[in-house]
Amino acid sequence: MQDLLTGLAFFLIIEGLVYALAPRFLIEMAKLLPSIPERQLRVFGLGAIALGVGCVWLLRG
Repeated sequence: MQDLLTGLAFFLIIEGLVYALAPRFLIEMAKLLPSIPERQLRVFGLGAIALGVGCVWLLRG
């Protein structure tokens, strides 16, 4: 449970940094999202999940 909460805390820190340090970039990215095909967003999301799981597996293995 502690690892899950630590992961959530790191997620919040990274999200907060994006909003605090690059709000204009975040707004521009949000404007681009509707023009990206749904399939491409899904593939990117699945790739990010796989990369994250791989990193955790390597670090914890």
